[in-house]
Amino acid sequence: QIPPAIATTTALVTGLICLELYKIVGTPRKELTLEAYKNAFVNLAIPFMTLSEPTAPAKTKTVFQGKEWNWTAWDSLDMNLGNITLGEFMDYFESEYKLEISMLSYGVSILYSFFANKKKVEERKAMKMTEVITSITKKEFPPNQLFIVLEIIANDTETDEEVELPYVKFRFR
Repeated sequence: QIPPAIATTTALVTGLICLELYKIVGTPRKELTLEAYKNAFVNLAIPFMTLSEPTAPAKTKTVFQGKEWNWTAWDSLDMNLGNITLGEFMDYFESEYKLEISMLSYGVSILYSFFANKKKVEERKAMKMTEVITSITKKEFPPNQLFIVLEIIANDTETDEEVELPYVKFRFR
């Protein structure tokens, strides 16, 4: 009983995905709005299928470099600086964005925090970003990995208020 149900459900889901894909591929010159796409909910046990319009992702408002910036969970700060040191990364962030980093993390590992041991912070600031991460996580980066995803808590250097930021997509290779 299970294999036919899996095959039927898989075929139905694949068909629904292809319908949405046709909208993207088949309309190259037309800008599609969010309302053009559909979410589908299917329950084959009670033959029920419904389509609905997806909702836009929630926006977070931030005052960033003197301007209001609305960002979503799909946005990121992209940084292509190579494998610089943690200190250079923090200096770049302060000079480019006028933000002082108070905490920097990679996954569940805290790379920098303002309340950490000062000696350890100075050691880490002199290390390359990949070295800091591998020394904490004890895992090497695969040779094909190009990016590191970092989470940052930062304060505006002028107002000293915390600024909410999306994740940072840091290209190190």
